[in-house]
Amino acid sequence: MKSNRWGSKDLGVGIGLRSPHFSEILENPPEVDFFEILTENYLDTNGYAAHVLDFVAERYPVVMHGVSMSIGSTDPIDFDYLAKVKALGEKTGARWLSDHLCWTGVNNKNTHDLLPLPYTEEILTHVVERIKTIQDFLGRPVAFENPSTYLEFAHSSMTEWEFLGRMAEEADCGILFDVNNVYVSAFNHSFDPLAYIDAVPADRVFQYHLAGYTDMGTHLLDTHSDHVVDPVWELFGHTLGKIGSRATLIEWDASIPDLGVLLAESEKARSWKEKEASNAA
Repeated sequence: MKSNRWGSKDLGVGIGLRSPHFSEILENPPEVDFFEILTENYLDTNGYAAHVLDFVAERYPVVMHGVSMSIGSTDPIDFDYLAKVKALGEKTGARWLSDHLCWTGVNNKNTHDLLPLPYTEEILTHVVERIKTIQDFLGRPVAFENPSTYLEFAHSSMTEWEFLGRMAEEADCGILFDVNNVYVSAFNHSFDPLAYIDAVPADRVFQYHLAGYTDMGTHLLDTHSDHVVDPVWELFGHTLGKIGSRATLIEWDASIPDLGVLLAESEKARSWKEKEASNAA
């Protein structure tokens, strides 16, 4: 069985821990393999959300997914933020931490957007050094997610997938591979999504994300607000065959449906994983 270089366990299929589902989770813990939490939602709270997280962490594996490391920024690394991330990871027993290949602001101003990077040698060196520093501080590898993007830089000297793979190798970090983001960006920039998937170093991948998008006509917008579409499921099947089985998360962050709808979507992911396992046997 294909695995990543750290031998991290395939946790199965999980969902995000979202506040509309808190009471139902407490009253009737769902049959799901793991939960992913949005890191920033739990860094500075001791209230109801923290109580729910404690409940979940006692019963399920937890992974953490952040949006504020801003590894592409030129701002100094925020070690106060990282100390909170480290403490939360220890408290929840988080199996791994992840964030995004992006930058989120400048001059200590957070735009709350995942902003794209030029893919150049200079930026690669900058990002790799920051990841090494962050991982040394946290005492564990971090997985970085391929972004969905809506513009490209004319002075990029390599593809996103080449940048992502070299970053993971040179920084000795992980990859959180978002299959929907590959589909969205492939549509927006007219590249072959299979070429992207086939180039990803399998031994660096910790986890997969699957989500729904919004079709704006001229472009696709990664909104995490709907069901996973059939072409993305097909790409997921190709990804499983090429990279191998990994912990798989259904992301649904806007227009959040009833918990049952989310669990049904997670079962689709499970069926794809089982199908690919059967094909590989």
